[in-house]
Amino acid sequence: MVDLFLGKVLVKNNKDRDELDTEREIVLRLQNRILMLFFGSGECEKCQDFAPTLKDFFKKLTDEFYVERSAQLVLLYISLDSSEEQQDKFLKELPKRCLFLAYEDPYRQELSVMFEVQDLPRVVVLRPDCSVLTPDAVAEICKLGPDCYRNWQEGAELIDRNFMMNEEFDEGKMRSMTDPIRRIKYKVEDKKKKKKKKKKKDGVSVEEDEEDEDGDEDGNDGGGGWG
Repeated sequence: MVDLFLGKVLVKNNKDRDELDTEREIVLRLQNRILMLFFGSGECEKCQDFAPTLKDFFKKLTDEFYVERSAQLVLLYISLDSSEEQQDKFLKELPKRCLFLAYEDPYRQELSVMFEVQDLPRVVVLRPDCSVLTPDAVAEICKLGPDCYRNWQEGAELIDRNFMMNEEFDEGKMRSMTDPIRRIKYKVEDKKKKKKKKKKKDGVSVEEDEEDEDGDEDGNDGGGGWG
């Protein structure tokens, strides 16, 4: 995915319109992430109707109010607006954390041709290696909401173990804002303690490695198989 935008300038949809124009900035922002290319236009009524849904979808996956850690997800708006003024107006309806290509950048049209965009709105989902994961995710986003990110993770074989939706925590048992962190800490410590377990064998105390809860095996021989 990084190669697709090396040498290009990506703009942040914030007040200052900060630019990512160096290879290092592009790599840091895009590497090992799923990329959503949103082809749209403020002149398109369907795009206007879809924009709030897309904004809510992206926010619930990247805003710390909704998630413990932001998903490895990038949203890039590819404008097919007929004027820069129209593009700027429509960008106000999109998440502030999304990126976009400047109106004068001809690469917008090149991407439209590359991904054979004909109908709007269109959301092309790319794996980190630039291959297409979903050619048009508009219907999936509308139907499943943030849940479809899990499907994308599996399809992209993206390891993001730290990502967790807030609802995955048991709020009834949460004692404080730091409780989820303590739970993870104690879970790791408990697993370490369980690795070594003494037992009597023929009257002799020996140490035997146990399988981790996730199925990883630390013993060299005599250990159980997977599962």
